[in-house]
Amino acid sequence: MVCPLCEKRKAKRDCPAKGAKICSICCGREREVTIDCPFECPYLQESRLHEHKGNLDPKDFPAKEIRIDENFLQENAVLLTVCGRSLLEGSSQTPGVVDGDTRQALDALIRTYQALESGLYYESRPVSLLAQRVVDHVQQQVREFRDREKHAQGMAQIRDGDVLRMLVFLQRMALDRDNTRPKGRAFLDFLRVHFPDFEQASPESLIIPGG
Repeated sequence: MVCPLCEKRKAKRDCPAKGAKICSICCGREREVTIDCPFECPYLQESRLHEHKGNLDPKDFPAKEIRIDENFLQENAVLLTVCGRSLLEGSSQTPGVVDGDTRQALDALIRTYQALESGLYYESRPVSLLAQRVVDHVQQQVREFRDREKHAQGMAQIRDGDVLRMLVFLQRMALDRDNTRPKGRAFLDFLRVHFPDFEQASPESLIIPGG
C-alpha cells in the first residue's frame, strides 16, 4: 500500500487523523503541521518524549519582573488548578484551538490583569476568535472560584496579583513547550497530563522553567 500523502513510499503507520496508513516520513514531517493529530495517537505521544528540551532561558521570560517560586505555587495550588484546568477546558471545548491560540489567550489575560494591578479596568482581547472564547471561559471560571471562596469564607482572598502571577507561570510553561508546529498542541497535551480534572490535578509535580 502506497502512502496517500506522498504517493511514493510504503504506508506502514496507522494515522487516526487520516483514517488510513501513511509512511513514517510523512508522519514525522506532517505531524501537527498539516495533520490535526489527536492526542491519543501513539506516534504523537512518542514524539512528545523527544521534542521538549526544557531550554527556555529565564532571560527570555515575558514579564520578567514577575517572580514566581515553588512556595507561591504550593501555597496557591488550588488557584493553579483552577487556572490550568479552565485554560484546558476553554481550549478543548473550542474546536480548532491549537497552542498558538492558547498563548494568545494567555497574553490577553495577562494584559488585563496587569491593568487591574495598576488600578485600571481594561480588558484586553486577542485577535483570534478562538482565543477570545478561551479567555471568556477562563475569566468565568476565575469569577466562579472567587464567588465560591467568598461564600465559604465571607470574603475573596485571591487577589488580582495572584491570578496574574499564575497566568504568567502558565504562559512560561506554554512557551517552554512550544514545538513551533502550526497545529502544535504540546502545551495542551501537557495540561491534559497535569490537570485531568479538578480533584486529580497535581500541581506539585510541575517544574518551573529555568528553575
